[in-house]
Amino acid sequence: MTSLADLPLLASGKVREMYDLGKRGLLMVASDRISTYDVVHPTPIPDKGRVLTGLSVFWFERLAEIVPNHLISYADGVPDEARGRALVVRRLEMLPVECVVRGYLAGSGWSDYEATGAVSGLRLPEGLRESERLPEPIFTPSTKAEVGHDEAIDFERAAELVGDRALMERVRDVSLALYSAAADHARESGVILADTKFELGLDEDGTLVLGDEVLTPDSSRYWPAEDYEVGRGQPSFDKQYVRDWASGSGWDKSPPAPALPEDVVTGTRARYVEAYQRIVGEPFQAWLDRVEVSG
Repeated sequence: MTSLADLPLLASGKVREMYDLGKRGLLMVASDRISTYDVVHPTPIPDKGRVLTGLSVFWFERLAEIVPNHLISYADGVPDEARGRALVVRRLEMLPVECVVRGYLAGSGWSDYEATGAVSGLRLPEGLRESERLPEPIFTPSTKAEVGHDEAIDFERAAELVGDRALMERVRDVSLALYSAAADHARESGVILADTKFELGLDEDGTLVLGDEVLTPDSSRYWPAEDYEVGRGQPSFDKQYVRDWASGSGWDKSPPAPALPEDVVTGTRARYVEAYQRIVGEPFQAWLDRVEVSG
């Protein structure tokens, strides 16, 4: 767990801590922790938190015309020991659904399609193959599980959970617009954005606001375009090295998770950094320089 002196800790998750900044808002800190099968490994991935934070800042700034976001600052008000991996953000009343958008058929979406021909209640054309690009992006919301995995739901159930159908329609439309804009930019960078998860909330005026992290390798499925091939799983810019190692390590997937070998740590860090550099279009060191962190 990250520890910041003199700041009240409000919440701690698998990757992030939230601290209370009083009237200023919240401090959202991304750690270097990494998990597989919902269990955190004891070995951190150096700079992972800084990659997640730098990418979130890039996307918050780039997508601000589509929907407001909760970012206040990545510099002012951030303690020195958290620079580069922490954001000062606004308080929001977060909606009780995960806003998942899929442009390609992968992961649990592929599993659901194989079994039922549909994803989150949306019927798809017959004969689609794994990793195939969908005719158009689809909105496939899920619940927010306190423990374990989120559960895929259809739009009607999401509207019930939110309690406002018109608001849920706005959430769906905003999520699809965010995905489309991000996918277009990623494609120009040689990266395929297969799917992603957004979290949205309401500010004190009732305005819809984008929160949490956004379009990072932890919340998104990014594939290198040069390796893309329909009909199989794809290499990705995330914790693939860790998942592959964990699945072949003999670990039974129950806590505690095993420590990671050095080559897995190195390979995972390289993948996260490459994702940053491709998408943002600058060396990762440029982000560290911007927030005055030594490399």
